[in-house]
Amino acid sequence: METLNYRFENGTHHLTAPPEVVGVVGSGNLEVLIEPAALDGACSIEITTAAVGFGQIWEAVMRDFHQRWLLADTRISINDMGATPAVVSLRLDQAVQTMLGDAP
Repeated sequence: METLNYRFENGTHHLTAPPEVVGVVGSGNLEVLIEPAALDGACSIEITTAAVGFGQIWEAVMRDFHQRWLLADTRISINDMGATPAVVSLRLDQAVQTMLGDAP
């Protein structure tokens, strides 16, 4: 297992809904917990993953996610069991949309 931590500053979108969990920890999937947190305007992301050695890919996916949503004062925790970057992006977008009340 590997734990990765990322922090993105200068977000502009504050989420105010209660914490949400999306996804299921299982083979090839992941679970995302998203919650408002007092982080001086930052978005922090902690990833616990079974796929060791993919930090550069995780960082690229997290940067892309932050650029799409520009979250501020948001904490995200990810438990991963080998999800592909596309699945990671899908789950992160699903988590934000659920917080915003836009999820199907």
